[in-house]
Amino acid sequence: MSRIGKMPITVPAGVTVTIDGLTVTTKGPKGELSRSFRPFVTIEQDGDTIIVNRIDDSRDARAQHGLVRSLIANMVEGVSTGFSKKLQLIGVGYRAAVKGKNLEMQLGYSHPVLVECPEGITFECPQPTEIVVSGCSKEQVGQVAADIRKWRKPEPYKGKGIRYEGEYVRRKLGKAAKTE
Repeated sequence: MSRIGKMPITVPAGVTVTIDGLTVTTKGPKGELSRSFRPFVTIEQDGDTIIVNRIDDSRDARAQHGLVRSLIANMVEGVSTGFSKKLQLIGVGYRAAVKGKNLEMQLGYSHPVLVECPEGITFECPQPTEIVVSGCSKEQVGQVAADIRKWRKPEPYKGKGIRYEGEYVRRKLGKAAKTE
């Protein structure tokens, strides 16, 4: 039995969960999320808890059990509290600013980089060298943060680039450190 799959999901106050067969819709103060799942599991709501059970002991059902439970738990948490990722810009002249809903970054190119804000995502720049990506979908927040990071990945020699908060970049010494 999946350790994660067998744990019940508690629904906090202010969040409504609608289960229609294999489609789960969650509504809360941060937004609304809906997702359909494959028919290897059954999803049941009992008061303010949601229980995910698999239909049989097949390999596919065992694989989906914990995954479906985690996805539903992330949906419930996302519409109640939301998710956010912080990015840091490290490098001389690297900075970001929010222009309307979009994000404009100076990353050492000859032109500014403009990142359009997808539906359900918000950008914040508390400092010119910090970006906060937030929204109710954990998957979408992570994908947008990864797309922003792709513009300048952290490089190992000077450490310049866009990195997640708390990310460790292993530094290399370079040519000057070579001794024979």
